Amino acid sequence: MSKNKKKFSKHSASPRREFSAQNDSVRAKKHLGQHFLIDEDVAKNIAETLTHKGYKNVVEIGPGTGVLTKYLLDKDINLVAMDPDRDSIAYLETHYPNENLQILEADFLREDMQDYFGTEQYAVTGNFPYNISTQIVFKTLENKEQVPEFTGMFQKEVAMRICADHGSKTYGILSVLVQAYYEADYLFTVPPTVFNPPPKVDSGVLRLTRKASLELPCSEAFLYRVVKTAFQQRRKTLRNSLKSFEISDKLKEDAIFGQRPEQLSVADFIALTTKLEADAISTHD
Repeated sequence: MSKNKKKFSKHSASPRREFSAQNDSVRAKKHLGQHFLIDEDVAKNIAETLTHKGYKNVVEIGPGTGVLTKYLLDKDINLVAMDPDRDSIAYLETHYPNENLQILEADFLREDMQDYFGTEQYAVTGNFPYNISTQIVFKTLENKEQVPEFTGMFQKEVAMRICADHGSKTYGILSVLVQAYYEADYLFTVPPTVFNPPPKVDSGVLRLTRKASLELPCSEAFLYRVVKTAFQQRRKTLRNSLKSFEISDKLKEDAIFGQRPEQLSVADFIALTTKLEADAISTHD
């Protein structure tokens, strides 16, 4: 990544204090949702979740004190470690000098990753702050053409929701929208004791692997609208929850409208959206 160093210089942070032997620690900040990973085995296992197939660039979100970072650097990759916490960035700069590592004081949600990688593919990983984890997923979906793989640690219930299959109580909007484009695998559970400070809940690590084709037979925006509308009233049948779509009488006869949203697979939702889209066009012709 040395050839790209000039790209990163414009994002370098303002001068920050150096860490000394007497002041060699970073305190987790509650407002940033920080829970620093302190278990070496867990960090190594998360690093191993990346397959490195089809990419060499990796973005680590929320590196904290670099426990995961150092295991990622064992791989033959170009790594960007991104954190809005100035103290964490200063710690990483002091402890992890590496020509394959770019350390940035930046918020992933506000960054355009093409500033760093152009049109090249890149993976996303990290011990994600709970308070922005779903936003990180949605931003990844926005950039799915460049993100073949996504791994990382979430609050357990969020990780399970992303990976849930239809028929499950945890299956919902996030499940369908992610799985329309990625294969989602829940990998392992992590207890609170491996963090400082420990959170009050378990965490879960997952891997998303982009599907071979991102093309859908329907509009992506329309799919999002159908899925979100359906799950806003998840206890109702689709015939009732999707009333706002002004469905034709003929299409209403389709058996799918007698089901509730959690009964539909991702493929079913895509098929439903395709039918609704065609119905809307024919109705307004």
